[in-house]
Amino acid sequence: MAKRRLNKQQQFRIKKIQQERAERAARKEKSIEAQADAGELGPEQQGLIIAHYGQQLDVEVLEGEDTGTVVRCFVRANIDSLVTGDKVIWRPGKNGTGVIVARCDRKNLLQRPDNFGALKPVAANIDHIILVISVEPEPHDNLIDRYLVASETSDIPAVILLNKTDLIRDHNRAQIDALLSRYQALGYDVVRTSAVESGDQPSPEVQALVRDQTSVFVGQSGVGKSSIIQTLIPDEAIRVGAISESTGKGTHTTTTAKLFHVPIGGDLIDSPGIREFGLWHMTPDEIEYGFREIRDEIGHCKFRNCRHMGDPGCAIDAAAEAGRISPERLKSFHRILQDMAEQQARGLKLD
Repeated sequence: MAKRRLNKQQQFRIKKIQQERAERAARKEKSIEAQADAGELGPEQQGLIIAHYGQQLDVEVLEGEDTGTVVRCFVRANIDSLVTGDKVIWRPGKNGTGVIVARCDRKNLLQRPDNFGALKPVAANIDHIILVISVEPEPHDNLIDRYLVASETSDIPAVILLNKTDLIRDHNRAQIDALLSRYQALGYDVVRTSAVESGDQPSPEVQALVRDQTSVFVGQSGVGKSSIIQTLIPDEAIRVGAISESTGKGTHTTTTAKLFHVPIGGDLIDSPGIREFGLWHMTPDEIEYGFREIRDEIGHCKFRNCRHMGDPGCAIDAAAEAGRISPERLKSFHRILQDMAEQQARGLKLD
């Protein structure tokens, strides 16, 4: 993603905002130190971040008599960015608040680029990403592959969940089966379900996916993510988006990043920041790694500077000709590399 060029007035405003934030942080840190010196902070204990609101976070108590309660906490200035799903060490403070003093080690971290191309962490300690696709809108390899590349490079397992199976007919059955078979052949778990057929209850297939796991649902708009989530946590106020009759496209519906406890067991992290992944922050090497079957061919090209875009002696093209890489996945790989190159070229022109 190309970085925007800022004029002098914008640069001044940003500098002023950063200065004000630094001053607020310094005042907050002095207040925390004063509480600590006065013995007003309680003992250290472990907690789980379940929501993030700028400089304040909701932390669920994980030990002691108050286990399960939620405390609004501030963060010590020396701690790097925290996200929903992080486990932390915190100390109780005054008026029912607390102070986060340390972050525990993460199992993994899901990130996305912001509007200026910088990486922004959005969730941590995820057991798997549930990539929801549906019969309508029609699923496409390229979009699926973008999610899977982000999953692979984040070291977070992905499951492909086909929703709206009640809409499968003779005219689309073969195409859907062929699409899913390609990913099953690569070792991805593929699950089929229908939110319509399961009614207000989560389908058995979805229950099996989320039980005792920390899950994140992703996928393009209109595939039924919010409907599935609502069946899992019906007591939470999550609005359900509908597919537009005129365009066939859905709308984003969830506005606040939060971790929910699923009644049947397990946790669910829902955030608009992880609904769709942008890959522009990734390098071509990371894109290569994100394709499982292409990963095995890296380093075998005739030329070290091979671009894998029809270059002579390309090992990836040879693997495709030998049937180790499907034409659909190769086309998707080339398209992602081309899109990245075009985006970077536009960025250079802007600079």
